[in-house]
Amino acid sequence: MSEQLDRLLSIMARLRGPAGCEWDRVQTFATIAPYTIEESYEVADAIQRNDMDDLREELGDLLLQVVFHARMAEEAGYFEFADVARSIADKMEGRHPHVFGNAERSPGWEELKASERIQKGIESALDGVAAALPAVLRAEKLQRRAARSGFDWPDAAGPTEKLVEEIGELAAAPEAKRAEEAGDLLFAAVNLVRAYGIAAEDALRTANLKFERRFRAMETLAGGPEAFTGLSLDEQEALWQQVKASET
Repeated sequence: MSEQLDRLLSIMARLRGPAGCEWDRVQTFATIAPYTIEESYEVADAIQRNDMDDLREELGDLLLQVVFHARMAEEAGYFEFADVARSIADKMEGRHPHVFGNAERSPGWEELKASERIQKGIESALDGVAAALPAVLRAEKLQRRAARSGFDWPDAAGPTEKLVEEIGELAAAPEAKRAEEAGDLLFAAVNLVRAYGIAAEDALRTANLKFERRFRAMETLAGGPEAFTGLSLDEQEALWQQVKASET
């Protein structure tokens, strides 16, 4: 394993070197970041499809992103790949004192993370919730952080009423305020889903897959995408109900 990792590090060093690849040499942290995010989603997609061959390949693509960022950091004198590995190794050992230390049991994961934030000098309970997270996931994380400070409803009744309120506010909003009110509505929906103990990002991903599956099935029943487009809304709705019934 070490041999292949060293090989990968050498490949990246050569690509970034004077005689390397022109595209690789001009990249920066900012230009590579979108690819890093994309590769993370492709890993998740391979897992969702239970495609282990694809997962192996996608994990390699994701590892390349780590190596790429580490190489750029090393060139700038910030840190190198070994520092990245050492940092996460230290963190994992510190978060599992019952495994790697003398503790009889490990504190809760969130308790340990909160302690780490305090050591870093937090200014808010919301510190550390990455701004680049997908909006739904970030909304849930922000809400969970606020809840740990006591800012939360005791049950689902509160967020249910809030969601109904936000629906009304969006309907009544002038055009200039609709985007803001739409955001409030989505934030409230995430909060309600969270109240039921459901991960909103996972729930929406599942809903996306279900909609895509059903829509493709409707197109097939209609005889293709063009034929489906030519149907009336009532005819399309009838196909939708037919597909739903076939699934149950």
